[in-house]
Amino acid sequence: MGRYLVEPFDHSDRYATEHYQGATGRNWWQGDPSLQLLMRRYLGDGYEWAAGHLDRLGALMGGLIAECAEETDRNPPRLDKYDKWGRDISQVVMPPSFETARSALMADNFTSPAFAAEASAHGADPRAMGAAWTYLLDQADIGMGCALGTGGDMVVSLAEKHAPADVRDRVREIFANGYYSGEAAQMFTERTGGSDLAALEAAAEPSGDSWSLTGFKWFASNANGSAFVVLARLPSGDIKPFLVLWDRRDGTRNAVRIRRLKDKLGTRSVASAEVEFTGAEAFLLAGEGSGSGLGTMMQLTNASRLGVAMMGAGAARRALVESLCYASAREAFGRRLIDQPLMRRKLAELIVEVEAAQALVFDGLCGPRLRLGPAIIKLRAARLGVTAASDAIEVHGGNGYIEQWPVARILRDAQVNPIWEGGDNILCLDVRRAMLRENAHEPFLERLERAAPDGLVRERVEDLRKAITVWSGLDPVTAEAKLFPLAQFMADVYAAALLLEQARWEERAGYGTRKALVARLYAEEHLAERGPLRGIDRAEEALDHFDELVGGAFAG
Repeated sequence: MGRYLVEPFDHSDRYATEHYQGATGRNWWQGDPSLQLLMRRYLGDGYEWAAGHLDRLGALMGGLIAECAEETDRNPPRLDKYDKWGRDISQVVMPPSFETARSALMADNFTSPAFAAEASAHGADPRAMGAAWTYLLDQADIGMGCALGTGGDMVVSLAEKHAPADVRDRVREIFANGYYSGEAAQMFTERTGGSDLAALEAAAEPSGDSWSLTGFKWFASNANGSAFVVLARLPSGDIKPFLVLWDRRDGTRNAVRIRRLKDKLGTRSVASAEVEFTGAEAFLLAGEGSGSGLGTMMQLTNASRLGVAMMGAGAARRALVESLCYASAREAFGRRLIDQPLMRRKLAELIVEVEAAQALVFDGLCGPRLRLGPAIIKLRAARLGVTAASDAIEVHGGNGYIEQWPVARILRDAQVNPIWEGGDNILCLDVRRAMLRENAHEPFLERLERAAPDGLVRERVEDLRKAITVWSGLDPVTAEAKLFPLAQFMADVYAAALLLEQARWEERAGYGTRKALVARLYAEEHLAERGPLRGIDRAEEALDHFDELVGGAFAG
């Protein structure tokens, strides 16, 4: 019996609170057979060593981190603008729940240099361990994922190349626990927008071997960090990246002012702010003759896009688990929701789409580097986080629309992923740039051909090659308008090919043939011709094998 009063008119336990355990309180590693299969594949002989660490992590993420995420959402960061004498201190105060979660995560950080070295020594790919860590974290709190990971690799990489020696040493100290430690922020967006660099207004003037930076950034996430990459315009008009730290070289406070924290729809656990620089000490992160430095930044931004794609996949996975838990407990019309055909169709569709996004993101992070990969993966996974969360609300009915239930926050949080690191249109423009300037579609298509040597998916790979050829001959205006359907076609074929590749590995390794079922269902939905009856004449394979689908997706 739960710790609540029972109403005198309540003669049923159908909606006893304790019957409705969602994801929180479960071990998210033990409950995710699909992740276990991926880790067996990517870790190989290192899996046995890694399994204990992953089990511990699953309990942490599903327990303390998930609980702290709910508390931080209710009590977000605040800004202490002035001290008792009215002096501007611009101090972001994080809630205790955030600090508790961050401390626990840093104590068990799979992305730290020390852990990566230990994993390598035991034959476990550090990339796969880091991907699993972020995947589980993003199911609990993508805001925390943003706070920990925003721009750390960019700060360190550029500082190592271009910062003065003493400043480089300070950056190394700040990031001693690795990129993913919550110390960085990237400040590009201004009131004129985040993508139109020609409209950028922040300016930098030389000041000895440093620079004096003045300007205003409109949307800066993780404003409580310690090291920022800031875009500013030189007197020549060129735009270059700069490093700004909270303190000057002489130990005094740098001229960085936080005007206010953003009152956001979601991701409240990351402090997003309007930040003003009033002659701040800054260090140029581009060497002489290196151009704008934006090329290096774009390479690092592509890595950040994979991080945001992982947030979308994490949100989608959490939405799926909450939906399965609720549908298994809730009754309507005399049966559990999960026993009803239309609900089974919805849940089966969610399982297939989540595993397709999972395949994309893990291939992007752990597989061969593809120039087209980050944009295409983010295009699909970030959007799925939103649609899956919306589906989870529908599964919960009116309860899903109430903040006491977990899925409302998932939707609020997931909505930012299509925006972070470039919206759909910006991603499509990057796809065009990569194809026209770097011929990046050729290695991409070769990757798909290796993953799908025959069958329907291979036919669609050939169709995609033809589509790219036709697209390349269009006039510029029409070609740009056609970028979105072309990129969607790329994502469809990419995901289908990866699922086939996983299915072949699963069978060879002796783990069954379930992934082949997922691959067929995905290909039928996204790549097959529907015919005049729009698929009504097809067998309902998803319903016939529903228990197999669910059993491989969630161990309740």
